[in-house]
Amino acid sequence: MAENQSCDSTLLLLRGFDVFEHITDEEYEELGLIHNYLEANSGDYIYFPYQNRNKLYFTKTGFIKLGYIDEQGNEVIKEIIQKGEVFGQLTLEKNNDQDEFAQAYKSHVSLCAFTMEDFIRLLQRKPQMAIAFSFHLGNKLKKVENRLLNILNKDVKSRLVQLLLQLAADNKTNSGNRAVIEKFLTHDDIAKLIGSSRQTVTTTLNQFEKKNLISISKNEILINDLMLFKQAGENN
Repeated sequence: MAENQSCDSTLLLLRGFDVFEHITDEEYEELGLIHNYLEANSGDYIYFPYQNRNKLYFTKTGFIKLGYIDEQGNEVIKEIIQKGEVFGQLTLEKNNDQDEFAQAYKSHVSLCAFTMEDFIRLLQRKPQMAIAFSFHLGNKLKKVENRLLNILNKDVKSRLVQLLLQLAADNKTNSGNRAVIEKFLTHDDIAKLIGSSRQTVTTTLNQFEKKNLISISKNEILINDLMLFKQAGENN
């Protein structure tokens, strides 16, 4: 993983993050913040369990897999981070060890990393940014909570529908009542995210396609009608 100090580009690398939309280039220079620009190839680890201390990461491009190894030695996927999302030490608490790992997933990734000290100083100087960051975290926690509730209370078909609907909602290029999802998750990864098996995920996706609820190609999944697809997840 390559790490370079970002000196010349100032706020350029942070454009596209809602949290930073209230900061001008001049204000950024005035604050004197330092952030690192990181690049990693597919499969490279951003950090290992208990190694991420006092850092917050903003995903510029690519996907990041967050997970941990359970007592049986199996990999458990907690979340797949996409462009524009934040991960790392989200509690803003110093020296908060985490048992998760973060790994570049499927493709090259680029990130902006802040120390917690610099980021907290930024939030103190820019209250509107603190509000935007709190909203971002609130939405993130809600997504995680909904996924856990789905695993506990819904069958596999409903859990799969909810995951695909969430991925569709994250895609800002949707049109009307149709949605396109980039096919970056393997069936095995989907199974780990919804608490199922790869075979069950494959069978269920095939059933959706036979009913013309979705269309699957090499690079994407098309939800043909969002309302009908949502109803399919509600009709157990």
